[in-house]
Amino acid sequence: MKSVRLLALSLALVLSYALAAMAAPATCNKKIESFDFVVDYSGSMMMKNAQLKQDKINVAKNVLSRINATIPAQEFNGGLHTISPDGVIVAQGPWDRAAMDAGIAKLRSDFQIFGRMTNMGDGLHAYEPFLSSMKRDAAIILVTDGDNNRGVDLVEVARQIYASQRNLVIHVISLADSPNGERVVKEIAALNPQAVLVRAEELATSDAALERFVLAVFCGEEEVLVLRGVNFAFDSYALDGKAMGILNEAAELIKNHPNKRVVLDGWTDAKGTDAYNMRLSQNRANSVKSYLVKQGIPASRLMSVGHGKSFKYDNSNDEGRAMNRRTEVSFE
Repeated sequence: MKSVRLLALSLALVLSYALAAMAAPATCNKKIESFDFVVDYSGSMMMKNAQLKQDKINVAKNVLSRINATIPAQEFNGGLHTISPDGVIVAQGPWDRAAMDAGIAKLRSDFQIFGRMTNMGDGLHAYEPFLSSMKRDAAIILVTDGDNNRGVDLVEVARQIYASQRNLVIHVISLADSPNGERVVKEIAALNPQAVLVRAEELATSDAALERFVLAVFCGEEEVLVLRGVNFAFDSYALDGKAMGILNEAAELIKNHPNKRVVLDGWTDAKGTDAYNMRLSQNRANSVKSYLVKQGIPASRLMSVGHGKSFKYDNSNDEGRAMNRRTEVSFE
């Protein structure tokens, strides 16, 4: 279903950009309840990243800002901590995008490079009681170059955390630039099959990589494709040009799943009588079905179902009512 989820993101973004100035995915089947950014604050992170020609800590700040801007606008707990030296920048609690942005901006980039030993393992070990308090399921997003030249072994600490903490995954954003650092980040990621290991440079320069990372960490597999750009005008089941463009993409997705039956669920906003809206929602689902048949999808694979009024979104404002006048695609 990963392809379904990724297309759902791209289609949902069509409407999210039109209705709100945010880059976050408009649809997300929540995978976690809490997350924490844990940033390597050691001297080596104050050194230059060879690819981006910036101090590694500044690359980290840029990447975290991009992730924070892309997190779906849903309820999460979030926090921001540092290691070596250890510190709390944003205390774990209800995530607020603006507050997290302010916290990321506070990350210092003026520490001395030399004469400071790195004890990442000890720092992460000291956070274990805090990790126990995080709402489950939980994700640690560790940003590090993998250097750990004093104290306990960082990989061993991560292994101990997995042994004592249930329903928690450590994802790694790597700035490693030495063989030992590469080994450390790869071994941490290998401890859990759900863990994501990604280069910071990729997240800093590729919007597609950023979206993939956020989806993998924050969102579970999406079973329903919400055709959010296919939002009908009031009292109408006519398809406009934008809707047709989105349905062209949906048709290609359906063709890529030739053995699956497709259900088209139609909805209306809350205005009007129940009986009228039931007919209108069925007409909207039928309209989508007819268009998909014209794109080469066999009618026998498509079932259209009208559900009448939707209360999933707020019917008291224009945006919410537009979101309720929608069609969803699911695969059986």
